[in-house]
Amino acid sequence: MSTAPPIVHHPAFRAEMPAGHRFPMDKFSRLAAVLEAEGVPGADGFARPEPVDVETLRLAHTEDYVRGVIELSLPPDVARRIGLPNTESVATRARAATGGTLLAARLALEHGIACNTAGGSHHASAENGAGFCVFNDVAVAARRLQAEGRVGQVLVIDLDVHQGDGTARIFEDDPSVFTFSMHAEKNFPHRKATSDLDVELADGMGDEDYLGKLAEILPALLSSVRPDIVFFNAGVDPHADDKLGRLSLTDEGLGRREAYVLGACLALEIPVVGVIGGGYDADIDRLAARHAILHRTAKSLYSR
Repeated sequence: MSTAPPIVHHPAFRAEMPAGHRFPMDKFSRLAAVLEAEGVPGADGFARPEPVDVETLRLAHTEDYVRGVIELSLPPDVARRIGLPNTESVATRARAATGGTLLAARLALEHGIACNTAGGSHHASAENGAGFCVFNDVAVAARRLQAEGRVGQVLVIDLDVHQGDGTARIFEDDPSVFTFSMHAEKNFPHRKATSDLDVELADGMGDEDYLGKLAEILPALLSSVRPDIVFFNAGVDPHADDKLGRLSLTDEGLGRREAYVLGACLALEIPVVGVIGGGYDADIDRLAARHAILHRTAKSLYSR
């Protein structure tokens, strides 16, 4: 048995962006370099996904929206809402990242745990993208696995600092996917959706209060939902130094969070998929190291 869990990466995760764009696109390639330097992916290296096919995208998104992204014909107001240019490079990245989460999910069913080095595009709804999110990779992967009969009940644990509003809207009438979002109350999006369980946090919350709140919720949630697979959005934007966050977690706090969520799933033999979610810092090296906490933690738990 390998001592490293499967880690998914594709060079296309880093799209070409206009100079000075505020989305930290370089974090994806830098994250991969950090993980390789530390030997986190193991001897076999990264698992490389195929870009997701159009049919699979249509399981979670409308025909018109999928066509608009791929054919580079999105209306200007939709592209503005996404915040990324409607270019070939961005469309390819969105398909590769979604394929990455789908591959990670398949590998998690086989190995118990797997992580993507992208993913967590939780603001994308069926008809639109938003907040730097083009395709909702978790929703697409969940729907594909369900369509194949690989899983029935799905649980989404979204701990990004922003509410997973797009995911909540996609699954609002679907009891087979339980959406749990714990996020900063006063942060984006200003108009919240309704997840199956929303926990809104006060500005400035630190490690102990945050982890205590999570501990009040997670065991009962896993017991009541009894999922066949968990998708864990491990956004690092609750960090105190994040440009777009309003919470005050430390690196240590993020590590404890990751260990708690992944460990709880593994203890119950529930396959768990980690996606990186949001993280915003002008220092790309510092940001990549923060995202790498997910993958390092997965490896430490996997090799025990």
